[in-house]
Amino acid sequence: MNLRRDVFQAIADPTRRAILMLVATQSMTAGAIASNFDTARPTVSRHLQILTECELLSQEQNGREMIYHLNPNKMKEIANFIEPFRKMWDDRFNTLESVMKNYKA
Repeated sequence: MNLRRDVFQAIADPTRRAILMLVATQSMTAGAIASNFDTARPTVSRHLQILTECELLSQEQNGREMIYHLNPNKMKEIANFIEPFRKMWDDRFNTLESVMKNYKA
C-alpha cells in the first residue's frame, strides 16, 4: 500500500521546518544538514525522506553524495493556500484594534 504524505503533516514537525530553513539559504548534503542537529543521522535521513516525498525538497546525486534543494514551487503552493487565512485573521485583528481604541479614551 502506497501512502501519500501530507505536506502539512510534514511541516508540522519542528525539525523538518528547521531543515527547510537551512536548505532555503543553500543546497546541502545530508551530512551537512545532519551536522546542525543533535539527533542521529538516520533520524535526519528519515526527515529528509518525508520532505522529499512531499516534494518540499528535491534531491540530486553528486558522486556519492545526495544534494538537497528547496522546491520553491511547492512552498509557493503552501503560501497560496495559507494566504486567505492570513488575510481573514489580519481583518479580525484590525477590527479588534478599532474596537479597543474606543476603550482607551
